[in-house]
Amino acid sequence: MCGIAGIVGSEVPTGAIQRMTAAIAHRGPDAEGYFQDGPVHLGHRRLSILDTSARGNQPMQDPTGRYVLIHNGEIYNFKQVRATLGFSNGTETDTEVILAAYIKWGPACLARFAGMWAFAIWDREEQSLFIARDRLGIKPIYVCQQGEQLMFASEIRAILRSGLIQPKINRAALAGFWVYQTVYGLDTMVEGIQMIPPGHCGIWKAGRWTVTRWWNIWENASPEAQSLDAPAIRGRIRSLLDQSIARRLVSDVPVGAFLSGGIDSSVVVALMAQASTQPVDTFSIEFAEKEYDESHWSRLIAKQYATRHHPILLQPADFLAALPAALASMDHPSGDGINSYVVSQVTRAQGVKVALSGLGGDELFAGYPVFTQLPAITARGIFKIPAPVRKMLAALYRALQDGREAHKKAAVLGLPQGSLDEVYKVYRTIYEWDQACKLFGLPSHTPHPLDGILSGERAKRLALPQLSQISGLEIGSYTQSVLLRDADQMSMAHALEVRVPFFDHDLVEFVMGIPDHVKRPGFPKQLLVESVPDLLPHDLVHRKKMGFVLPWEQWLRGPLRELCDQRLQQFAERGLLQEPNRLQKTWKDFLAGQGPWLWTHIWLPVIIEDWMQRNGVQA
Repeated sequence: MCGIAGIVGSEVPTGAIQRMTAAIAHRGPDAEGYFQDGPVHLGHRRLSILDTSARGNQPMQDPTGRYVLIHNGEIYNFKQVRATLGFSNGTETDTEVILAAYIKWGPACLARFAGMWAFAIWDREEQSLFIARDRLGIKPIYVCQQGEQLMFASEIRAILRSGLIQPKINRAALAGFWVYQTVYGLDTMVEGIQMIPPGHCGIWKAGRWTVTRWWNIWENASPEAQSLDAPAIRGRIRSLLDQSIARRLVSDVPVGAFLSGGIDSSVVVALMAQASTQPVDTFSIEFAEKEYDESHWSRLIAKQYATRHHPILLQPADFLAALPAALASMDHPSGDGINSYVVSQVTRAQGVKVALSGLGGDELFAGYPVFTQLPAITARGIFKIPAPVRKMLAALYRALQDGREAHKKAAVLGLPQGSLDEVYKVYRTIYEWDQACKLFGLPSHTPHPLDGILSGERAKRLALPQLSQISGLEIGSYTQSVLLRDADQMSMAHALEVRVPFFDHDLVEFVMGIPDHVKRPGFPKQLLVESVPDLLPHDLVHRKKMGFVLPWEQWLRGPLRELCDQRLQQFAERGLLQEPNRLQKTWKDFLAGQGPWLWTHIWLPVIIEDWMQRNGVQA
């Protein structure tokens, strides 16, 4: 796990690449390296996980000196790929395997890798640059093209520190953030900076940058499950989980695990314990408030599997104290992430460089309410009523009912058709898209943030089981743009590598092909639980779901009030809002406990303004 940065295509000012890597030094405190050849400048910051000796430092060249690689991530099956290639170059890193595989197979090498990655390879003979990102977007890579010049990096702030771009806010992305607490799709909050999409790669040559897709969640859903009965499906899931865990234990430094006491993290820890020869280090956050505290369950799993358990007792005030540093760690604004920051901080403080997470279990095994609520909504007979009539009913409902949920229900009622796509657009919103467009003066025909995700491979998506369609939408939107991005930026702020076994591509591809009648849960994540029947205590599986909710409303009205006053006023003065006074009125209403406003309606513009100031982003 590391940080990478590069510039290719034109004369580069002295020190630009060093400034870029310095901006992401937190990602790789163990070593740094640079390479320059003609139009290309490459930089690397290393967090040593595999072969921690200097032999694994980057940039790394192949024996001929033609190819040069910088890499962020891990190829878990690098030993198997190396055996197929039949070579040994004297290190125990996955980096040299990536190089050799690319030399032999070209971009087709990507399909042979199991892991998470974002890497760049410079071909000195062809004077071309190849950049690739993993299937599910676990590792980030941002690019900025200006004429024939291309900049890229693991974080946006590295591109901004190059001094080659005058950062300006992306208004459409800002409106999307207002609606979803993040930016979906390729765009970022900065005009001209985009992400290479998950499962895509790109080639720069002679000033031309071309991006192509090499993997897609809809195309690669496995048909295998269609021919299996339920017991065989459960058996296959168990074997794929075992494989996934074994892959993610590949490391030359100790590997720990986050253990919340929920189903997903408990499954991960149980499988780790069975696959490990040494006790597993587990890390749990505990709370004094019994209504939120899950320590009974995390300690139960820790005892059952004889882990070296590290409970960390935190008060809400501890999160508040960590907030300034967490805000400073946001490479891209996020409405969430403080929990990830604190958990990563205390885990890394114990000397652990790698931790496994249960992230992804809900998305794959229908653990969120969306998996039951969306099918119920789309099946309702109300959508047989003509759309104009429903639109009138929605307006009436909106007039009679107040609050965010009431507005959301009215928005669903007024949809043209009530399809899964239309309902999903509304489901995770905290603000209405058309209102956000008006707020920032965007044309009414501005593409919706989810349009790209919903339009891609539509026919193949609709051919999948409905629950798999929802899984794919969740993974392609909320998970990739919020959960995975937060996990990366908040863990790497502490030089901690987080691995996500539920997002092993073999497991994802199989589960995406499972019929609904097998996957539909009678209790939370039933298919997952029944695939590992020997692992979890019955009481843990069937207990009431808990969740720790930080007291944001009290904080915004109390210890964070001065910060909110300042940032909201500063944001209103930027000229981005069509009605600047409206934001101040919302703030006053919130303080008085009036109107439909949630704490997120206040906190999001505070986050944006804070982030713009830290990064010199202009309106």
